Amino acid sequence: MGWLWWVGGALLLGVLEMISLDLVLIMFAGGALAGGVAYALGAPLVVQFVVAAVTAVVLLLLLRPWLLRHLRSRVDLPETNAAALVGRPAVVVTDVDGFTGRVKLAGEVWTARTADGTALPAGAPVLVVRIDGATAVVAATAPAPRTDGPPATGAAPA
Repeated sequence: MGWLWWVGGALLLGVLEMISLDLVLIMFAGGALAGGVAYALGAPLVVQFVVAAVTAVVLLLLLRPWLLRHLRSRVDLPETNAAALVGRPAVVVTDVDGFTGRVKLAGEVWTARTADGTALPAGAPVLVVRIDGATAVVAATAPAPRTDGPPATGAAPA
């Protein structure tokens, strides 16, 4: 009857995978099934856990990357969490330089620094280049063209 614990654990992990969709828990479920096979073959409990752990790690390292590549080639997977913020516009709240500053990004104020070390004043529009931990790394964007005055000719007045 011990194999039922392994199969039950695998089923529970499979259901949780349906919620998370990260292709991680399903690899642990595969490890649990391998542990159940080890039990069915009469292996001691320690060996069952070792078989389950090794199988899960092998599946995580070898099968999961292949599955993700295959899935991404067929379906456009939306980025989530911090990865979804890369490429989004933000506005400088307090002066930002290569070390410190703050920007308003997606309705929240984030700690920020510039990607190239240049200083940006408050109110400047920026674009998020990447997220490093809890810090948004930003780059200046070109300001919107002015519509309140005469068009610029590019020549300086004499």
